[in-house]
Amino acid sequence: MRVLILGGYGVFGGRLATLLADIPKAHLLIAGRRFAQAEAFCAAYEGAATVAPVMLDRADIITGIATWQPHIVVDASGPFQDYGAARYDVVAACIARGVHYLDFADAADFVFGISQFDNAAKAAGVFVLSGVSSFPVLTAAVVRQMAGQMEVHAVAGGIAPSPYAGIGLNVMKAVVGYAGGPVKLRRDGADFTAKGLTESMRYTVAPPGRMPLRNIHFSLVDVPDLQVIPPAHPSMRDIWMGAGPVPEVLHRALNGIAKLRARFALPAFTPFSRLFYAVLNLMRFGEHRGGMFVHGRGVKDGKPHEMSWHLLAERDDGPFIPSMAIEVILRKFLEGDLPASGARPATNALTLADYDRAFDGRTIYTGWRSAHDTGPLYRRILGEAFETLPAPLHALHDLTDPQVWQGEASVERGTNPIAKGLAKFFGFPPAATATPVTVNLSQQDGIETWARDFGGAKFHSTQRAGTGRNSQLIVEQFGPIRVALAIVIKDGRLYLIPRRWTCFGVPLPRCLLPRGDSFEAMIDGKFNFDVTIAAPVIGLIVRYRGWLEQR
Repeated sequence: MRVLILGGYGVFGGRLATLLADIPKAHLLIAGRRFAQAEAFCAAYEGAATVAPVMLDRADIITGIATWQPHIVVDASGPFQDYGAARYDVVAACIARGVHYLDFADAADFVFGISQFDNAAKAAGVFVLSGVSSFPVLTAAVVRQMAGQMEVHAVAGGIAPSPYAGIGLNVMKAVVGYAGGPVKLRRDGADFTAKGLTESMRYTVAPPGRMPLRNIHFSLVDVPDLQVIPPAHPSMRDIWMGAGPVPEVLHRALNGIAKLRARFALPAFTPFSRLFYAVLNLMRFGEHRGGMFVHGRGVKDGKPHEMSWHLLAERDDGPFIPSMAIEVILRKFLEGDLPASGARPATNALTLADYDRAFDGRTIYTGWRSAHDTGPLYRRILGEAFETLPAPLHALHDLTDPQVWQGEASVERGTNPIAKGLAKFFGFPPAATATPVTVNLSQQDGIETWARDFGGAKFHSTQRAGTGRNSQLIVEQFGPIRVALAIVIKDGRLYLIPRRWTCFGVPLPRCLLPRGDSFEAMIDGKFNFDVTIAAPVIGLIVRYRGWLEQR
């Protein structure tokens, strides 16, 4: 399988080549205008696939195809928004030479227009697929699965890359190019033109049972999904797709120039692309995690219904996701499973099952949520992951009627004077090697009350579902202090991980947020708890651990 990758040493092309490294039958032609960079990439490449550097400008594609005779051409160069009048020259050359074609195009008009070559591609017996990336292949697969469960009326989605993922200059040129410019989409059942990066929303990406991403600021981007997904779903009246790059301060700077351009009808700020590219790739701080969501609204069984799909990618696995669609297609090609001939957007190229296989073995996790999940607090927050809890944890958190749990615990107290004062203020129990414990649990209007009695030392808290920036978290309140907790299931344990906190509603510095390895688990068939509350500089405030049984 000879694959000519235009932009093969770039961000997306390079990651595609890495994904194919285990395939001995793959011969990858790493092409671009800078031979030294192609040569350096090939020299550093490791794997069973073979690679060769090729100096090739896309304007010379006819000569390149004749010289290298690839089976497939992958255009990973871009920016596709800047291809101008000759934007389909590579497509036409591939069809004329009987070569299959795939691209990473993120320009909606480019992808939407690829169907004009359908008859010619069929006559040549080749497939020509455009937009073979997360937007729109993955989003379209998600929406199709949603449509099997409800009548879809509106879809909103977004992708949030890790700040450490790295972004190519051509991608930055594309984003800055359409900032404040026209973006075609579907709104209120009619074609509509919005302005890129001038509309925003906040969303929390949170696969059930996993540590969610922090609540992220997403802004409207010009992606193929906006034009190619609605025609496949006649009931769809609205679609919106965004990106949530971090740090947010730079993201909001892009929002600002977009609104400036839209307000005063200014030309595109493309000349500043290199500046944004340099700054974004220098300002790398925060969590090395990324994610994606697709949120659908519609009707199920005659009633309004909402559901959402969430994807979380840890560390270095996330940046490979945009290249995985082409990877899967090329692997199928080697197995003799070719896409049908013809030219079209890649909307229907893959299913979620295809992606699940590609994600297997990587730290990439997905899951579904329903906005209409009802019942106890922890069941609503954990969603489908709630049923994986060990029996005692499941019983305690499946709280509908008042419950009483009793057992025994040991208590440690911090020795720092400030820690002692805080422990006394909140009523935490005194130090003890073994003390009887009673926990009374009740709930009303979705708010749970936890009243604890450690050998006569009583303290209580309330827990409720977070909203806004605390979405998909549980907010526990001790007096004026509220702590937003992520509820994470790992290795059979239920971890409670602090994410944000406030005092009298005023946000407090994250660097001072109390922390501790707090979890619940089943040990010897009993509910066991281990709660540590510690603070930077101050150290341990209190730690209590023990077991409970329901009475």
